[in-house]
Amino acid sequence: MSQRQTETPRRASASAVVGRFNDQRWLVDSVIRTSGMEWDQPRLGHLNAAMGPEATPDIQHIRQSVKRFSDISRAFAAAAKKRKSRALAALEKHQPVTARDNFYMAAGFYASAQWPIYENSAENLEFNAQKRDSYSRYAELADHRVEAVWLKVGDARIPAWFHLPYHYQGGQIPALVSVPGMDGFKERTVSLYGDRWLNRGVAVLAIEAPGQYECPTLDVYGSMDAWKATGTAAFEWLAARAEIDSDKIAITGNSFGSFIATIAFSNEPRFACCAATATCFEPGHWTIFDQASPTFRARFMYMCGMQTEAQFDRFRRDLTWEGQVEKIRKPYLCVAGEEDNLSPLEHTDRMFENMQASRMLMVYQGANHGPAESPSVGNGPFAPVFVTEWMISRLNREPFASERWFIENSGNIVRTAYPSLP
Repeated sequence: MSQRQTETPRRASASAVVGRFNDQRWLVDSVIRTSGMEWDQPRLGHLNAAMGPEATPDIQHIRQSVKRFSDISRAFAAAAKKRKSRALAALEKHQPVTARDNFYMAAGFYASAQWPIYENSAENLEFNAQKRDSYSRYAELADHRVEAVWLKVGDARIPAWFHLPYHYQGGQIPALVSVPGMDGFKERTVSLYGDRWLNRGVAVLAIEAPGQYECPTLDVYGSMDAWKATGTAAFEWLAARAEIDSDKIAITGNSFGSFIATIAFSNEPRFACCAATATCFEPGHWTIFDQASPTFRARFMYMCGMQTEAQFDRFRRDLTWEGQVEKIRKPYLCVAGEEDNLSPLEHTDRMFENMQASRMLMVYQGANHGPAESPSVGNGPFAPVFVTEWMISRLNREPFASERWFIENSGNIVRTAYPSLP
């Protein structure tokens, strides 16, 4: 069951002006024709994993259809419209499971159609409205309780979805605040089937922090202060729920969400633990914004409400864990690739040297940002499950070794202890 709730966007922002992206679009199109639509990072695999096997033909068709940047929104929107049409037809035939699944897929495809749009255009706002409507309809039919949530952060409200575990029978249970990456969205956080958190009895508050996905359509933009406040807002919302054990609330973040979750965790000591995956820990984020695909810079400028690169470059100087992670006193886990192409490992290692909490860093040999594309990922611990079980163990106050793990391509793990806490 869910509560249908929407917010009305206040204004349409202008598109950010990014020189490399606007002046050399032909290079982006050329790379897409050569390498495919996941030239900057894999996103279709994550979407397919959340939706399940029924979405695979749609994903394959999208992959084949996209030959240039302008094709991306069209391809996802076509899949979204098809799935929503099937969902509505299923409702008329009294087929609630088929309707539910297709509404979920429609929401994910509409959200994905928003990704290449870096302004509050009519098209972006329409995709957002269709996404919310589709996911709200999914929530009403879901196999677990799903609620629409709006968190108060300063003078703004940010959107979220609250999921109770399958077959919840009452009593107080653990909860997780989940922060997506720069290209991720809250509707993809909890899988359509067999979600690893819900299966283990953990409630999930899937948020989008200020600046992420739906937030810019509401003129709610990202900043260090906003991300600090987000952690407290999410924690207090969960702690006020009768279903949640306030001593067992954790936070996790993936990709740029690893940075946002870490900042939130650093400034909200009541969280029990934190896990960060696919790191973004370079102070100022030079690699992702200046060396990687220009789409990262363009999207993040939109996320932070910046129209000029000079304005953005001044703003991002303050985007750092320095002076923040030193405050952490609860267990912290990080999963990284040795060859992270968006955030060099040296910055993550330096961050860990500055931390005083019990902590664990898992580094996959040869792996990229994912971490992926290395035998170490397949032969070593399966990161999503490892992270889930690690966090549940921490919520249960089980001890662990404060170590750096280097996972070799063979799957062998080389362990190095961090210094004992004073």
